[in-house]
Amino acid sequence: MRLAYDPSHYRDNTNLRDTIENVARLGYEYVELSPREDFIWFNQYPKVDKQLIKDLKRYCSDAGVKISSVLPVQQWSSPVEEVREAAVRNWKRCIEITSELDVDLMNTEFAGDKTRPTDSEAAFVKSMDELMPLFEKEGIRLNIQSHPHDFIELNTEAVRMIRALDKDWIKLVYSVPHAFFYDDGIGDVEQHLEEAGDLLDHVLIADTLNHKAAFGLRYIINPPGANVTIHQHLNPGEGEINFDALYKKLREMKFDGIVTNAVFAYPDRPEWSNELTLKSIKEGLHLD
Repeated sequence: MRLAYDPSHYRDNTNLRDTIENVARLGYEYVELSPREDFIWFNQYPKVDKQLIKDLKRYCSDAGVKISSVLPVQQWSSPVEEVREAAVRNWKRCIEITSELDVDLMNTEFAGDKTRPTDSEAAFVKSMDELMPLFEKEGIRLNIQSHPHDFIELNTEAVRMIRALDKDWIKLVYSVPHAFFYDDGIGDVEQHLEEAGDLLDHVLIADTLNHKAAFGLRYIINPPGANVTIHQHLNPGEGEINFDALYKKLREMKFDGIVTNAVFAYPDRPEWSNELTLKSIKEGLHLD
């Protein structure tokens, strides 16, 4: 099992070198290279050149940190063809960067338009048809998560879509703080992991509140019916995820993929947040 840290707490006010050093200082051997404006940002062309790649590799070597995966988020499932084409172009550059970093894994989200799921699925498959040969050429594996407001939100549908691609190098990211979207408000983490089965390769750890609770009135959105979603990435124990059940199921499955600290809520107190979350992960998964 690889225990990784998503350094989103540091992305807005810390340069790349200091970010990597912080990951090592917090006690991690692996970093999940999530979006940041000075590297690969959401839905934009990567701001990376050969020198930056060389520098990042040196930062990691000096700190004793390895990159577990590179995480781009692009609108590759957009039903707007111009947007989809731009996303594929951006994806190709992201794959090149990952290869030049000597990293063999990327992870991402389905994206797309929740209000146009059929059109978004068609766009996603078209993008995958264009990109899969490049992934295979570069020897890079891919893990995908469904995300609130993606064209796929339910866990069962994410599993089915990945199985439909039928590539042994494409697997599932299970994002714990999305659990109440994965089954429309139940949050049965054990069932989700059971559904994922052999596709499960990556778990993101954070807590969240059930947005469906209180008869749907926990979050009151105005105007009613607005096309929005809401969730959190809190420290374990601050929300309503059943972490005892989650950790127990992962132990039973003998899960041996990547587990990432994906708490984003405390950029003003990252050390405190990490202390709580890392303790929860290590105790829950019986890690030394």
